[in-house]
Amino acid sequence: MRSTTIDRRSFVKAAGIGFLAGLAPRSLMALERSDAVYASGIRTGDGSFAVATVTERGEIVDQVALPARAHGMAFSAATGKAAAFARRPGTYAMIFDPRNKGEPVVINSREGRHFYGHGAFSPDGRILYASENDFDGNRGMIGLYDATDRFTRIGEFETYGIGPHDMTVSEDGRLLIVANGGIETHPDFGRIKLNLGEMQPSLVLIDAASGALVEKHLLPAEWSALSTRHVDLDGDGRIWFACQYEGHRKDLPPLVGHFAKGEDLTFIDLPQETTRRLANYVGAIAVNRSAGLVGVTSPKGGASVTIDARTGKVLSETIIADAAGIAPAKGGFAVSSYDGDFLSTRSDVAWDQHIVRI
Repeated sequence: MRSTTIDRRSFVKAAGIGFLAGLAPRSLMALERSDAVYASGIRTGDGSFAVATVTERGEIVDQVALPARAHGMAFSAATGKAAAFARRPGTYAMIFDPRNKGEPVVINSREGRHFYGHGAFSPDGRILYASENDFDGNRGMIGLYDATDRFTRIGEFETYGIGPHDMTVSEDGRLLIVANGGIETHPDFGRIKLNLGEMQPSLVLIDAASGALVEKHLLPAEWSALSTRHVDLDGDGRIWFACQYEGHRKDLPPLVGHFAKGEDLTFIDLPQETTRRLANYVGAIAVNRSAGLVGVTSPKGGASVTIDARTGKVLSETIIADAAGIAPAKGGFAVSSYDGDFLSTRSDVAWDQHIVRI
């Protein structure tokens, strides 16, 4: 999560009187009591899908309707725009201003592509990058969309791997950082994984100007079934990554690691009981830069784990049924669940897999 997120006071100031006047008194009170504001995809009580703006206390402030279920989120502090990406193999992304300024823009992936549920804005907010699947060519792609021209598609780069999932951009905007999960899929087969016996997960650095490959890190052969899924950056630009294991359920694979440009991958030596608690599956990762913490969640294991970013030691483990999204909060992390919890506040919604702090 970038250090350029805004606090509640900045959010309220940018939103203006018109937005605030349209909120219910309960929502206005929630904003007044909160220090941070987040956004996440939800399924509402009537089965429809939306993006909810939510305080760090778990109180929903506003909702924006979505065409279908979303997965990951992106936010540009430079422009105030947020993006919600369709869950694989969905073909839409919706860009909107969470301060409710202007109509949302819905874009669709080009023919022969679908979104993988994640993307990121360039630091200046002028380009939106989206992880995509060239499903007939069986190759990962990054789509480039012009934020100055209603997010018109202006190009694409290869990810030099299969099944790109999460991605981010370096603070200077020069590198795209992509987690290639290594899993082949095709929309003709829904969400079925087609190559579990021949996976090649990797983490790659791509030149953001040219699309050229800068570095590619394959996982060790003994962990070829360890799908690299999610990434985040710490304050030094170090890349933290989290994995989901497609091998035997009794194995105890490394699930969390880090690296920087020019370095090999380093895995965190999690205690065996922690790996078991995470059920070999990390659904989301977030870095709290100011506190020096890394947080991960597992909906399969029903747990949230906090790690010291400096030492790699586990600091705490919390049992949270259906733990889903995670994002930095004061002194720690905000965690949501599929079951409607957001920092222990219950709402009549199902929070989706990811949270972004806005």
